[in-house]
Amino acid sequence: MVQFSVTISSRMDPTVPSASDKNGPMTEPTAHGSVVLREFTEADVRLALELGEDPYIPLIGSLPARPTRREAEEWVRRQRSRQAEGRGFPFVIVADETAVGTIGLWLRKLSEGIGIVGYSISPRHRRRGYATDALKAITEFAWTVPGVERIELYIEPWNRGSFRAAEKAGYRYERSLPAHHEIGGIPKDMLLYVST
Repeated sequence: MVQFSVTISSRMDPTVPSASDKNGPMTEPTAHGSVVLREFTEADVRLALELGEDPYIPLIGSLPARPTRREAEEWVRRQRSRQAEGRGFPFVIVADETAVGTIGLWLRKLSEGIGIVGYSISPRHRRRGYATDALKAITEFAWTVPGVERIELYIEPWNRGSFRAAEKAGYRYERSLPAHHEIGGIPKDMLLYVST
């Protein structure tokens, strides 16, 4: 497992505290159940190519649909730079030494005390409990980030697997948000799940 220490850069957002504020230095996210969260590496280009084949995942993030190898490499590089830019903490979800998905804690609402979690599991690794375990691991990690008082997770109403994973990870449904996220150029309703 890669050992690293977390620092939050304030270059993007001057309200983002340094990692040593309040709680002292943070360490890597905890493993939970069948998964370990780790930093992105160059080897994760294969995972990016796999995720880009899914019809939905490219609609909700910056990964192009059916990426070329070069596009996948650029996407991995962007993920690796997110922490230094002060945007958040992207991780690869690993099970049995295989990269099975990604998860991130995003800080764009940190000035309001809110961390936002988002994740994706490769289609060939779904329905094995990895999302639930990864959510539990990143939630434990999120509580070590200075300023995080609430964690939000946005899920489309049709995505039963994701809201079941959220509930199993201890998140509770708070409310429906009409036309809250634009996905594929279309405003979509979202279910808001929270951990407090």
